[in-house]
Parts: sequence; C-alpha cells; structure tokens
Amino acid sequence: MQDNQSPKTDAEIRKEKIRAKYQSAIPDDIDIIPATPQENFFEDDNEKRVAFYVRVSTDDPRQTSSFELQKGHYTEMLNRHKSWRLVDIYADEGISGTSLKHRDAFVKMIADCKAGKIDLIVTKSVSRFARNVVDCIGYVRQLAAMQPPVGVFFEMESIYTLNDSSEMSLSFMSTLAQEESHIKSRVANDSIEKRFRRGLFLTPPLLGYDQDEDGNLVINTEEAKTVRLIFFMYLYGYTCRQIAEMLTSLSRRTKKGNTKWAPGSILQILQNERHCGDILARKTWTPSYLDHLPRKNRNNHNQYTRKDNHEAIVSRDDFIAVQRLISNAKYGNKGILPELKVITDGGLKGFVSINPRWAAFSADDYRTACESVYDETDKPEPKPFEVEVQSGDFDLRGFEVTRAQFFDNARKLCVTFSTNNIWFSTECIRKLKKELYVEMLIQPHEQLLAVRPCAKECRNAVRWAKINEANYNPRDISGAAYLSTLYEIFGWNSELRYRVRGVRRKKDNESVVIFDMRDTEIFIPDVASESCFNDNNLPVNANPKNTVVAFPPSWAGNFGNKTINVRRQ
Repeated sequence: MQDNQSPKTDAEIRKEKIRAKYQSAIPDDIDIIPATPQENFFEDDNEKRVAFYVRVSTDDPRQTSSFELQKGHYTEMLNRHKSWRLVDIYADEGISGTSLKHRDAFVKMIADCKAGKIDLIVTKSVSRFARNVVDCIGYVRQLAAMQPPVGVFFEMESIYTLNDSSEMSLSFMSTLAQEESHIKSRVANDSIEKRFRRGLFLTPPLLGYDQDEDGNLVINTEEAKTVRLIFFMYLYGYTCRQIAEMLTSLSRRTKKGNTKWAPGSILQILQNERHCGDILARKTWTPSYLDHLPRKNRNNHNQYTRKDNHEAIVSRDDFIAVQRLISNAKYGNKGILPELKVITDGGLKGFVSINPRWAAFSADDYRTACESVYDETDKPEPKPFEVEVQSGDFDLRGFEVTRAQFFDNARKLCVTFSTNNIWFSTECIRKLKKELYVEMLIQPHEQLLAVRPCAKECRNAVRWAKINEANYNPRDISGAAYLSTLYEIFGWNSELRYRVRGVRRKKDNESVVIFDMRDTEIFIPDVASESCFNDNNLPVNANPKNTVVAFPPSWAGNFGNKTINVRRQ
C-alpha cells in the first residue's frame, strides 16, 4: 500500500526535538543549591538598624499630641523587638507630605540610608511617608536598589517593600493618599471662596495692626509709626535697602520682634493695600496641590476687594503714589513722581515728550498735558490746507497724491511698532545726522509722533542707534513702560505690528522727523498661506514670521489723498 503522508518539514522536526528535551526526566547528576529564603518582616529575627519616620501635616498646637503619640508608639515598638537597634527617630512637624520641600528630617533619613547607616524604615502609613505617588514609589525603589537594600514597613497597610508582591499594593495605596490630598485641597479652596464671598477675609499678622476678639484689624500705635516712616522715606526717594538699613540702625522691630530688616520685607509693607484701609483678597493662588508653589493671581480666580474695610495708617493718595514709584522703578526711573514735559510754543507746540521709564502715565494724562498749552480759542483743530497758484500752473484738482506706502521701502523714513519695542529705519538715523540718542514726542489730538536728536543726559532720551564698524544701524527701543499707552492713544490692536512712514522737517539747523500715525501699514498673520492650513483644509495658528502688510479700509479704491483745494488769483 502506498504511503500518502507527506515528509515532515525542518520546522516540524525541530519542534519535536524541543518537546522531547523538555519531557525527559530531571537528570540524576544535577544538584540544586537552595536560594536564601525571602525575608519575612514578621518572622525575621536578624539584627537590624532601624529608623522611625514621624510626620504631622500642620504646626497647629493640637497636632502636637499626635506628634508625641507617634514617637511614643515607636519607642514601645522598639522595646518589643530585641534585635532592632535604633538609629534615630526622624520627625517632620508642620510639613505637608505632597512635596519634599522643607521636609528636612526625611531628606536626612534618605541621606543616612545612602551612607549605609539604616537597614529598615518604619512609618505609620503610606500617607505619612509621602502623599505624592512619584516620590513614594521612587524612593521605595531607590532604597530597595541599595546594597544592602533598605526596606520600608508601613504599619497600617502591612506593606513591607522588600517583598516581591508589595509594589502593586503600594502603588494603589499611594495613589489613594495623593487623591486624599487633592480632595482636601479642593475642599479648602472651596471654603476660602465661600468665606471671601461673605466678606470674611483672612487676617494674617500685619505690621501696624493687631486683631480684636472678632478678628478685625485695629491700629497698633507703636508699630504704625514704623509703617508711616517706611512710606514717607520711600516717597522722599529712599530705596528699600536704604530704608531697611535705617530701621535696623534705629532698632525698630518687625512684626515678629526682630530688629534686622530686609529690603524684601520693606517692599511687602509698601505694596500691602491694608495699610491704607482697603483689602484685596486672593492676590495669589496655588496651581498644584503637589508642590504648593503660589502664583500671582492674574484673573485665574475671583478676587474680592473692599475699600475702607478698617482704619488706615497712611492715606490712599500716598499709597497710590508709592505703587506708581514701585511700578516704574523696574524701568530705570529713580526720581520722585515726574510730570509730563510739553512743548509750549513753536512748530512742536502741544507735543508731549514720552517718558520712556514711567509706566503710570495714561492716555488721558498725555491728552491733558497737550491741552494745557492752549486756551479755548487756540485749541488745535484740523484745517483745510490751501495754496495759491499762478496763472499757467498745472491744475491738479481731481488728482490724488499717491501714498508712499505703495512704493519701494528702500531708503524710506519709517518706524515699526509692536507692543514690546520700536524700530526706526536706517534712513531715519541718516536724516538726523547719525545721532545716537533721540527724544520722542507725541501730539495725541493730531495723532502725530515726532523724533528729534537730544543729548544722552536728557531725562527722556532713548538710544535708537548702534555703531558697528563705523556704520550706524537701528537699535530696538524697549517700550514696555509706555507702548500700551501709545497703542491706546492711536486706537491700535495690541496683537498686531504697525509701520508708519515719516517726513523730515528742518528749521534753523534743527531737524525733526514727523510721523502721521493715522496712515499706517499693519502686519497681520498670513492666514491665507498654505502653511496655515492642515491636511483637512482647516485653519491652524499661523507662524508669526509669516505676515502680510495690510492697509486701512479707507485706502480702498484710491491711491492717496485728494489734492488740496486750490484758490486762483
């Protein structure tokens, strides 16, 4: 009879050999060397160097009992285990477990483990060790990887980290501990929000005030003298450092009773609105319950304010003046409250000098300063411009003067604005005889900007040029202190950049460049370019570098301004 079975492939033959090898009996010549049994925390009697870790989360006096009970419990536990040798009881009191920040005892304990001083750490629960999953698991693994390994025993959960089966349970319990902190944080924030809505504000210790039995702020006469001195000295031009040195030399006491003052403490006192009788709640907020780092509240949460909440130590006017001084100190201003400088006569009458280091001037301040040099019959008003022509001249009525913006930009007088800086073209520098410093002036009613050379010592001087191998090149002018105000005066969009053409005017060897801020080019994102659309033809954020130049709608349908009215002889 013919055999119909097909021959076995090489793969099938190799599989049969593998099966036969594993189905054979254990050879008699193999000796097994037993492994060291896994350590059992409850049955191990080997001598160990033991550390206990104790923590309570607040420094409230009522928590002291919990703190002492934990330490007493571990002392008794040590006495029950004759093979244990105490290294130390590491205790953090009044510290949160969601972060290692300020947990000095915990950090010292880990350092002692790395130094080989500890074999075992015992603590009450996972939440006592850490409420942060990353910290908890990370440190447990780090300790287990040491030679010799260091184990952690959590009493309440009966978890010993050197057991192979411990990590899953530990991960679950540490996640619960972290979420418990999250819930507590949300509950605390909700409670604070409800208190503030009802006008129940928190009143931490504040220099110059005590609290009555209802928690209201009451002036402390002696401390109030120090507060007034701080405000008056700052208004008279003293710096925070100088004030701190003066108070230290006078042995004036801080709220905590110290006689050594720091500039930072002075600044905090100067910025606290409670000294003028007002109250502003929720100045800061904490984005993460894990690191507890406060952030300035920039409309992230509701803020609550109440004027005349309590008796003031300094007047509100003095307080506002101090805030303006503080606000402008970062822009280089070192003087007392300045005034706007306005030109009183001549071709630039009504132009106001822009103070580049003072952020407190508003759009209305510039308008008021401009108007101050005019009387009721002399206020600037746009007037039609007329010229006389002679017989035989070309009649240009009905024609338009084409805008310079429609021609090449090379060697043109122009200035570009953003909300951060100003940049003048090289031609502007050349027209003003390559001066390094200029003064910028604004005519807010006529929407004009003027630039003229000035000495470096001029109070409002800005450097607009730099020298590179004998060449004068434009330099970015920082405008953080005043550009937002200019944008408001000109009615511009703060998210866009603007470019304006200028003309030079010269009289008696004095040159000035004038820019009409109503005739602007606008740089807008090139949303029509292909790079601004995804594969589904949906618009995405445009690259800031991809911009197109746009013009005002009033420019549509014409090439420039109508020619002037002509009156013939």
